[in-house]
Amino acid sequence: MSTRERFYLTTAIDYPNSRPHIGTAFEKLGADVQARYRRMQGYDVLFLMGNDENTVKVSKRAAELGLETQTYCDDMARQFREVWDALGITYDVFIQTSHARHQQCCRKFIQKVYDNGHIYKGPYAGWYCEGCEEFKTDKQHAENNGLCPNHQRPLIRREEECYFFRLSSFSQRLLDYYQTHPEFIQPESRRNELISLIQNEGLRDINISRKGESWGIRIPFDEEFTIYVWFDALLTYITGIGYGDDRATFDKYWPADIQFIGKDITRFHCALWPAMLWAAGEQAPRQVFGHGFVYRKDDETGQRVKESKTLGNVTEPMDLITKFSADGFRYYFLRECPFPSDGEFSWGRFTEVYNSELANNLGNLLSRLITIPSKNFDRVFSDTAGVVPQPVVPNLNLADFVATVRGHVESCRYNLALQAIVLEFLTPTNQYLEANAPWKLVKTDKEAAKRVLFNAVQSLRIASILLKPFIPTAAEKIYKSFNFPTPWDQVRYEDAAQLLAQPDNLRVTAELEDGKVKPLFPRID
Repeated sequence: MSTRERFYLTTAIDYPNSRPHIGTAFEKLGADVQARYRRMQGYDVLFLMGNDENTVKVSKRAAELGLETQTYCDDMARQFREVWDALGITYDVFIQTSHARHQQCCRKFIQKVYDNGHIYKGPYAGWYCEGCEEFKTDKQHAENNGLCPNHQRPLIRREEECYFFRLSSFSQRLLDYYQTHPEFIQPESRRNELISLIQNEGLRDINISRKGESWGIRIPFDEEFTIYVWFDALLTYITGIGYGDDRATFDKYWPADIQFIGKDITRFHCALWPAMLWAAGEQAPRQVFGHGFVYRKDDETGQRVKESKTLGNVTEPMDLITKFSADGFRYYFLRECPFPSDGEFSWGRFTEVYNSELANNLGNLLSRLITIPSKNFDRVFSDTAGVVPQPVVPNLNLADFVATVRGHVESCRYNLALQAIVLEFLTPTNQYLEANAPWKLVKTDKEAAKRVLFNAVQSLRIASILLKPFIPTAAEKIYKSFNFPTPWDQVRYEDAAQLLAQPDNLRVTAELEDGKVKPLFPRID
């Protein structure tokens, strides 16, 4: 693009009452693929993540461990970032809501909303869930026998004086916005759910304060109260890019292009959040994408349960990363768990997918295309000056295929993108090699064997470019195993859309260990 268009994306910020689990990581992976893809396409990307620390359960957890709450929060932020860094999540901003800058900017925002007449004081009584950090309705209390429907814990009756945000006054504006901006809530099923909720049940004014709590952000117009965690946490998306103290940066990146969240918090992000912004005179985000959950499935019983820190049944991302690599982790969840809907994890299925698609399909293809020319042609395929490779996938229009993959990526249908790359491109490339058997052909017709290998290597080049946002370390290793002319940090999806003449003497550049290729994805036995 002639000028660098900016692209701002965020994930939900996480409660640090315990370490992240694979369900938490799933959201971050989906956002990271989008960030990496947009950078490939030349966008000026800003990617924000963070931790939601001004909560009762965080201060309680710190007390249980005998730690000062801030000390606990800072250490948990370190642990979260350790996991995200191990997964290769390319965030640009990691915000902590307990830090002074966020708190000061948050106070400025709520003061403006108050000055604009959207906040008032009054009594409140309701059923509260500390796990959700929200009040439940009498209907929810009755239907679930006094338990939170999400956490299955008893709801607590709270009666207190508080400050309310006039959310109900924005009902029609929200419905009109959903109508004129259908892309705002994605996928479509989430939008339909929220429209139905507002039309059938309406929106109530929301309690945005807490009284008698020592941990949290003080309300500037009444210091007896702290700001309710949701009214504080949502503001990270704007305080992290300068709202309150750096208007130029804020104006550059806001409104957000995509805000990724779990489907269970759609109402907060698609009703409360835009209403808050409008109350302060700001724009709503361009899109909120509510992804599904990850369920853990027992290989023996087939029973599945939702990954939940509150429920105490979590799988540690680092267990998978340290055993099988970050790219193995990334590939499984992006391939097996449809981002807009729910997915499953089991150790058995992980092994099956990893061995079949990464070790056997992709890894074995790379190994063959390094080993055969290294052993037989001194690494050089042929004099390739001006030679355009022949397609190896029958009846495939490459430009259309890449356009389809791009469409899947841009609409966050990552599983469909990977399915296309593997089943419609890599598998036929392997079949091409099997049919032509260059490991046999080299014994009778070396020039013919070179042409087969040369053509197959072009498919591997294309696949590595398309896989770059998904499995970045492995994709880079594949690409740099050969002397392709375009530098890796400059490749774009457009480069995968055509077969190109390569430089003179296309050759293998990969390092061998004792004459052998190190497995890209070692099989799981």
